[in-house]
Amino acid sequence: QRLPLTMGHEFCGRVVETGEDADVERGTRVVVNPLLWCGSCRYCAAGEHNRCESGGFVGISGDGGFAEYAAVASERVVAMPDGVSAAAGALVEPFAVALHALDRSGLTAGDSVAVFGGGPIGLALAQWAALAGADVVVSEPRPARRDLAASTASVVDPREEDPVEAVTAEGPVDRAFEVAGVEATVEQAIESTRHGGRVTVVSLFEDRVPVDLTAVVAAERELVGTTAYAGGPRADEEFGRVLRAVERGALDPEGLVTSRVGLDD
Repeated sequence: QRLPLTMGHEFCGRVVETGEDADVERGTRVVVNPLLWCGSCRYCAAGEHNRCESGGFVGISGDGGFAEYAAVASERVVAMPDGVSAAAGALVEPFAVALHALDRSGLTAGDSVAVFGGGPIGLALAQWAALAGADVVVSEPRPARRDLAASTASVVDPREEDPVEAVTAEGPVDRAFEVAGVEATVEQAIESTRHGGRVTVVSLFEDRVPVDLTAVVAAERELVGTTAYAGGPRADEEFGRVLRAVERGALDPEGLVTSRVGLDD
C-alpha cells in the first residue's frame, strides 16, 4: 500500500463486524497478529511465514491499528482471555517477538543472559528469560528503562561503566541478545558471550554493521538472527503462549506502559 497509510501493528480490539467466512464471532476480544505473507514462496509452503520472501506487517505495509476501526483477515486474530486487559493485549506483539527470539537462542534454565538494549522488546526478553530460569542482566543507558528492567534483571549503565566488564564480572554469559540496533552493542554482545555461547540479534539496522568474525569463529560462538513470530495458520502459536503467560500472571506487559495517548492526539 502506498502512503499515506494508518500505522499501528501492535493492537487489539473487539470484533464488531465479520465477513461470511470468518471463524470469529462478533463481540470477541482479539489481539491482531499483523504478519503478512504471500502464501506461495518456499518458506510459506514450509509453514515459515515469518521468513516469507515478500512478507510485511499490518500497520507498516498497509493500514493498521491507530484508528477507531481496523479491517483484518480473521486468520490474523487471536482471541484474548477475559483476564487480559486491552493494555496488555496491545503489547502481545512485542512479547511475541521476544518469545521467538528466546526460542531461537536455545536458552535453558540456569543460563546466564545479557540483554543489550532495554526498549520494549529488550524488557520483554528480560521477563521471558527470567521466567525461563535464567540469570539476566540488561545494559541500557536510559534511567527509566533501567528502572523497568530492575524488577527482573540486574542492570548496567553503559555510559558509566564498560558494559562488557560489568556483564562479565562473574564470567562470560551463555546467551546474549542484541536489541539496540547499533554497532557498539553488536560488538559488546559478542565479547560478553562465552566460548561456544550464542548471540541472538533481534534488531534491525539502518546501516551495515561490521562484525569481528574472528571473535565468533575462534571461540566457536554462534551468531543467529531472529525475525517476528509465527504467522499464517500458526498465528496463535506464539501469540497464544504470550496470552496464557499474561493470564496466569507470569508476565507483566502493563508494567511497560508509561503513558497513554488518545487517537485525537
